[in-house]
Amino acid sequence: MTGNIVNALAIIAGSIFGVAFKNKIADRFSDLMVEALAISIMVYGVSQGITTQNPLILFASIALGALIGEAIDIEKKLNDLGDFFQSRMKNSANVTQGFVTASLLFCVGAMAIMGGLQSGLQGNHEILFAKSFLDGIMSVIFASAMGIGVVLSAISVFVYQGTIILLSGLIKPFLAQEVIVEMTAVGGVLIFGIGINMLKIKRLKLGNMLPAVFVPVLIGFFMNLI
Repeated sequence: MTGNIVNALAIIAGSIFGVAFKNKIADRFSDLMVEALAISIMVYGVSQGITTQNPLILFASIALGALIGEAIDIEKKLNDLGDFFQSRMKNSANVTQGFVTASLLFCVGAMAIMGGLQSGLQGNHEILFAKSFLDGIMSVIFASAMGIGVVLSAISVFVYQGTIILLSGLIKPFLAQEVIVEMTAVGGVLIFGIGINMLKIKRLKLGNMLPAVFVPVLIGFFMNLI
């Protein structure tokens, strides 16, 4: 769990630094930073999404994953958790937004999955250490724009990646290179959606789409059977 712990601590440290910075800038600059981040995230999401080698798998994964997530209602559970934290933090606004947005961004990427597998199977934490550096920088920027809620995403990341680490032995046999490519593409679509939410173009229930990242594994499994 070393890499996972370092990742969570990097997010916490970056978020605290970002919140301290946020208090020194005017709201209009914070709003502009959110918009700039949203556009950058959308471009990154597109760059990941177009890596798909089979658009049908991408479409099917998003659709099926959304159905699974809607049945579980992951979005509501994330929002309820964010609201719980916000109710415990006096004089703190938008805790839920920062928590949910940062949690989704730090969890849906390929590095979270592959880093967890590498850590669990090999005891090698290189990917998670690299991810820690990137997440730390992003958490500074996010927290400076969206507030203290970003620090709470460390909990989501720790639980999510920790689960992958613990189950790595079971997951690894199903992760052929073509499956990883499609998982990355699905993650890119969700990252693009994060930008849409940040710009308030439309409120997408991205939490309920999280299972879509793992649907290519199921599709790959059934295709091998056929």
